[in-house]
Amino acid sequence: MRMQLLAHAGITTVLVLACAACGGSKSPTSPGGGGGNDGTIAATIIIDATGTVTPKDVTVPVGSRVTFTNNHNTSHQMASDPHPEHTLCPSLETVGFVSPGQSRTSGNLNTAMVCTYHDHNNDTNQNLRGTIRVQ
Repeated sequence: MRMQLLAHAGITTVLVLACAACGGSKSPTSPGGGGGNDGTIAATIIIDATGTVTPKDVTVPVGSRVTFTNNHNTSHQMASDPHPEHTLCPSLETVGFVSPGQSRTSGNLNTAMVCTYHDHNNDTNQNLRGTIRVQ
């Protein structure tokens, strides 16, 4: 009987530790992002059939996310400024490569700031540049 209790206690301890390791904690917040992907989608930016982002300027609340939808016939890799470092708004880096007909969503924009973005593969094209104001 004592062996069964010890075995049961050992199994319970392992299960508790395994569940604790799964946690519910989010990654640390960094400027313009980090902190997970559970925020409300507050704006959708469309890459239209002509290869232009619309709207070019959106305002979203702190903690929200932005979706990019590609209606163009070419793939685009949407990234935070500056090019090529992409360090201004790390949450935009989860968007990445967006194929024609596909939508991709940013991580949570957790810091009030102005985030600018571009198409990494066409960084000088002003039609593929925009601003996300996080307030």
